[in-house]
Amino acid sequence: MLYEFGLKTERQNFYNITGKVMEALTKSGIKEGIVLVFCPHTTAGITINENADPDVVKDMLLGLDRAYPDRAEFRHMEGNSQAHLKASAVGSSQYIIVENGRLVESRKNN
Repeated sequence: MLYEFGLKTERQNFYNITGKVMEALTKSGIKEGIVLVFCPHTTAGITINENADPDVVKDMLLGLDRAYPDRAEFRHMEGNSQAHLKASAVGSSQYIIVENGRLVESRKNN
């Protein structure tokens, strides 16, 4: 099954799409298996991270900006070469395990 949804975003940020993914999972009726979350856009990526501390997002944006700064030497005419680099580094998809009709969150080792 394929479920699609759109997301209007600012130039650079992180967006929590967990609710949209869970909504698609509920509609699918799948109880056990794997969900693939994929973004076909070449300047956007998919990552899984905590949502407990907003500083994580700030730190990740800072780190990505430092690793992939805008450079005068870039030749791509749209002026977003750094976004292509960041998206390539982050990746365009994530697999998430489904158990009992719910997304499996990371579990701490006790």
